[in-house]
Amino acid sequence: MKRVIVGFQLDSEQHWVARLACGHVQHVRHIPPWQNRPWVATYKGRSSMLGQHLSCTKCLDLAPRDWS
Repeated sequence: MKRVIVGFQLDSEQHWVARLACGHVQHVRHIPPWQNRPWVATYKGRSSMLGQHLSCTKCLDLAPRDWS
């Protein structure tokens, strides 16, 4: 299920996660060649992704919200 990115935060290991409108979070690491997300590395890049959509597997699993 596609969900809107509404913000970003660092997890306990200092990795970026996207906050999704559904209340879940999803890691958005830049680890080439497996995950090519250079926009994660800068504030400007992350800001440019606000309003974009990511697939949320937690919604498919009916998982409880990660944040409110």
